[in-house]
Amino acid sequence: MYLGSITSELVIGMGRDVKKNTRKVNRSSEGTNNAPYAKNDELNVTIDAIGSEGEGIAHVDGYTLFIKDALIGDEALVKVIKTKKSYGYARMEQILKPSPYRVEPRCGVARQCGGCQLQHLDYKEQLRYKENKVKECFKRIGHFGDEIDAVTEPIIGMEEPYYYRNKAQFPVGKSKEGKVITGFYASRSHAIIDTPHCYIQAEINDKLLEIVKVFLGEEGIEPYNEETQTGLVRHILTRVGFVTGEIMVCLVLNGKKLPNHEKLVKQLENIEGMTSICININTENTNVILGQTCKTIWGQDYITDYIGDIKYQISPLSFYQVNPVQTKKLYETALEYADLSGNEVVWDLYCGIGTISLFLAKNAKQVYGVEIVPQAIEDAKNNAKINDITNAEFFVGAAEEVMPEKYKQGADSMSADVIVVDPPRKGCDEALLSTIVEMKPERVVYVSCAPATLARDCRYLCDNGYEVRRIRAVDQFGHSVHVETVVLLEQKTR
Repeated sequence: MYLGSITSELVIGMGRDVKKNTRKVNRSSEGTNNAPYAKNDELNVTIDAIGSEGEGIAHVDGYTLFIKDALIGDEALVKVIKTKKSYGYARMEQILKPSPYRVEPRCGVARQCGGCQLQHLDYKEQLRYKENKVKECFKRIGHFGDEIDAVTEPIIGMEEPYYYRNKAQFPVGKSKEGKVITGFYASRSHAIIDTPHCYIQAEINDKLLEIVKVFLGEEGIEPYNEETQTGLVRHILTRVGFVTGEIMVCLVLNGKKLPNHEKLVKQLENIEGMTSICININTENTNVILGQTCKTIWGQDYITDYIGDIKYQISPLSFYQVNPVQTKKLYETALEYADLSGNEVVWDLYCGIGTISLFLAKNAKQVYGVEIVPQAIEDAKNNAKINDITNAEFFVGAAEEVMPEKYKQGADSMSADVIVVDPPRKGCDEALLSTIVEMKPERVVYVSCAPATLARDCRYLCDNGYEVRRIRAVDQFGHSVHVETVVLLEQKTR
């Protein structure tokens, strides 16, 4: 049975025994909803697990409390803020004894900002948490057994988990004093946390943002206000080529032009590496950051960068992995799992701008890439051209529609020896998984940013003739709860 959407809360124990939780110390009232505790009750607890979103978890006499900013091993005084029958939420009031894995965050606003959920956790323990998160998803959501432990390889961590992001999207707003601010949204809100320096973004962003903020202030250009839907500048998008050093600055506007943009261009163009300055038009009442129309006001429409020896052109709308150093390791793992000899036909589904496709093409007979975004396919075709790769062909459309259609049309010539999938967080459509099973590739390499839907989809494939051979997580997003994973599935041997 296909499991559909994923709603399960995961509890990740990180494989250690910890001290038993203590009872509450301050009982203010009887519980509601048949819960043993009520709002504002204060408890002494020991955190014995971490949830899928990085929150600490305490079990008190069989009752589960989720506690933001708590770490496994912390002993803390917490205050209950919300209760359900079998679980509730609490706020950290005081750390009575810190976890041995707790460290001081480099960033002064790490707790308020929604960008880094785990900066207070020792990096080695972050890696252990993420590897266990993947295993737990396979066991609890995919209903696999302990055999998963045997096929899980050590997570690939970062040598330096700071300043690794090549893309940033900074919301623009105003402080209470009327000053233009940029930063990131607080967790689960659209309140902007003013962030003068971000420890996971490219360091050049500090200079870029300061120039733009001063320009907006001097010109009296108002930031966008979500509540009133007034104001002009919504976000500042930056991209930095880590290999080439090329820089893009793109202002997302609630309008069609930026007043006196020549003044801004004059200030930005002298920065070393500046390659593209543009605006993006987004006049919709939406949480989607980018609109569909971009206009270049200086330089090129794109920047270039490399992953390995493959060159890519990257526009404001291009999907391109944000951590180029780890992306190379991720793609090398996918290529290793694909085990290509040069004679295989490979399908790369959800191919984006052809990042994985072009990696595969150098070792395959033929690669077919599928992506629903037309501009991405144009970029993929162009990226193949600038790399002199002639054995990669790309199709526009939903993977679950295009691949079955092309397979039926081409039959043997478009059959797959290996299928690579790299879907969005929601995972693969069941129709696509069904077609994969029908095409019977020898190997399926599944690249995923969401362990829950990965485990669900692997369960479907394993119920239909495949088995999981190898699993490896790659830390693309240090100090966050997110993790990329590569899985090799092969046809079952009989």
